[in-house]
Amino acid sequence: MVVGEDCFMLLPQTKLDRLLGDRTAKAFARHLGLVTVADLLQHYPRRYAVRGDLTPIAEVPIGEPVTVVAEIVDFKERRMSGKTSHLLEVRITDGSAFLTLTFFNQAWRQKDLKPGARGLFAGKIGAFNGRLQLAHPEYELFDDEVDSAEASRWALQPIPIYPAASSVTTWAIGRAMAVVLDTLPALVDELPAEVVASENLLALDDAIRKIHQPAVAHDWQSARDTLRFHEAFLLQSALIQRKAQLAHLTTEVRAVATDGLLAEFDKALPFELTNGQRSVGNEILEDLASGHPMNRLLQGEVGSGKTLVALRAMLAVAESGGQSALIAPTEVLAAQHLASIRRTLGEALAAKLGLTLLTGSQNTAERKRALLQIVSGKAQLVVGTHALLADKVEFYDLAMVVIDEQHRFGVEQRETLRLKGRTAPHVLTMTATPIPRTLAVSVFGDLDISTLTELPAGRQAITSHVVQLSQPALIARTWSRVAEEVAKGHQVFVVCPRISETLDEAQPPLELDDLEELVDETNPKPRRPLAAVETMVEALRANPVLAGLTIEPMHGALASELKNVTMARFVAGEINVLVSTTVIEVGVDVPNATLMVVLDADRFGVSQLHQLRGRVGRGGNAGLCLMMTAAESGSLALERVRAVADTLDGFKLSEIDLELRGEGDVLGASQSGVRSGLRLLRVLRDADLIVRARQIASDLLTADPTLEKHPNLAETLSNLDAARQQNLSKG
Repeated sequence: MVVGEDCFMLLPQTKLDRLLGDRTAKAFARHLGLVTVADLLQHYPRRYAVRGDLTPIAEVPIGEPVTVVAEIVDFKERRMSGKTSHLLEVRITDGSAFLTLTFFNQAWRQKDLKPGARGLFAGKIGAFNGRLQLAHPEYELFDDEVDSAEASRWALQPIPIYPAASSVTTWAIGRAMAVVLDTLPALVDELPAEVVASENLLALDDAIRKIHQPAVAHDWQSARDTLRFHEAFLLQSALIQRKAQLAHLTTEVRAVATDGLLAEFDKALPFELTNGQRSVGNEILEDLASGHPMNRLLQGEVGSGKTLVALRAMLAVAESGGQSALIAPTEVLAAQHLASIRRTLGEALAAKLGLTLLTGSQNTAERKRALLQIVSGKAQLVVGTHALLADKVEFYDLAMVVIDEQHRFGVEQRETLRLKGRTAPHVLTMTATPIPRTLAVSVFGDLDISTLTELPAGRQAITSHVVQLSQPALIARTWSRVAEEVAKGHQVFVVCPRISETLDEAQPPLELDDLEELVDETNPKPRRPLAAVETMVEALRANPVLAGLTIEPMHGALASELKNVTMARFVAGEINVLVSTTVIEVGVDVPNATLMVVLDADRFGVSQLHQLRGRVGRGGNAGLCLMMTAAESGSLALERVRAVADTLDGFKLSEIDLELRGEGDVLGASQSGVRSGLRLLRVLRDADLIVRARQIASDLLTADPTLEKHPNLAETLSNLDAARQQNLSKG
């Protein structure tokens, strides 16, 4: 197995150009990212078609690339009006609906495209004059000269339909796969023979061949089940092994005195810690005193007090003379953490601990001063952004790393900061997006997990409502409600998906295809521009209902100093309404903010909406979140927004989010996105399989920790770890 990304099994690493030729190999590499035989063999079919079954044409989506199985009905050739060019139109059908293939100046194709012939037709679906069409599609016709004895087998044989590109069709991938499989030696199975037998799996060689060249449907189904188990078992084995390796590492014991700094801090708190905060805090203190590096994930609902738990842990580390670094995904959040920590500690203690900020936008003098504080050890508490990952940042004694909003940072980024310690530092990662158990096991199986479920005393519930743009009375009522909240002495967030008409805030891609963005060419209509901060600020200032209110913008394109000043004014109550992008999504703490209006809410993901509304209701007053959307009734986009409005249960929302987003690259840098390091395995769907695979892997590694009796599995896991280390060295 090559030291590379996403390659789980012991598959040949021969370069494709040696088997397919230079031209084909370059196309596969450029358009599909397939370079080796292993890459190609793990490029599994998206679905399977059967020659006897036609694709329901009425269900194909406009604007999407598709591959359909259909029958040719007829064709006609006509000259374009006033031009010398010709148009060949070929109608294909599924027996009830029709689709037109159009070819310009290619009349010769009618020799191939004969009525009655069936085949695969691939292209991007469009519409013209109310008719579905494929312009200049790729196609491959089925052979109509089949021996009668083979007719039944031929008609029922599944046809793999691969994820393809405009320049690399599914049948081109199929032909390449046939060439590779013809020359492929028997594959080595990493799974122990007893596991293969007990789980009724196919041999790896058999599974790889049957998923690409099935004779009947049962072939690819059993092959898929086998390969899913391979993924689950190898991933869980890697995570268990990594956790065991971490358990063998040693680090300095950070014991906490009963009458020391942490005890004094707790006594000075103006409120009582929740039972959950105390319990999780004790787990962390035990980790710090164990002599082994902590590797713990702290998850909890928005506002459950995770940052306070982390601060108490950092104080315990400081008491032993060590340094702690808290890394946040944005400068706004880093600045908020700095201000919150300083406020919680008090100026005297913050100065004593050398509380320091490091971000990428600091001027040269500020940056040099911060770097000197860090490398000298005077800064025992450091807050920063990705700037902390830079090679030039050196710590005197980095004893603890706290990572806020772990889903914004990849495995390699977390590892980069961890390696800055003189000895292995303790690592605490935090997330306000609750993680379903199966995802936690799958992605964070090498971590201990702590969960905060209760909210601090006085924290009020948040009420959420969906406001559709088709309801003008509710739109007007929304802005009246903003004025009412301000009149009560409270403050308001207004969130937009864009900075200006031409500039988007940098953020992850949408978590679900926006159905409203698909253009119906049979009934074209102009798209409504998305709400933008700059435009919205002017519109709200001009709204007579909001006359006299102080309304200011906040977004990532503002200078860092202006962002900090604006947030400080908002926290101080000098700004009534803050019109912002998602830079305030996490960590921003303004107790006096009671109302949030999210514009174009369907443009945000489930987790984003849940995080955003967590910015209100953080004081003693109830919070209200109004999610405004142009999504039409009955659309999936509207259903997604309603799902968030209907529940405050972050764990329930996290499962919806997981279904929409995909699991992310579980061993790589990406933490979200449908493209995953997992090829066939899906966390929610395969929950039981993952749990079983983990138990089997755990039993095997407990009985044979060095895998001396299982050399093939040992080689695979070694290569997976080498791949991780290589990715780390690159990043």
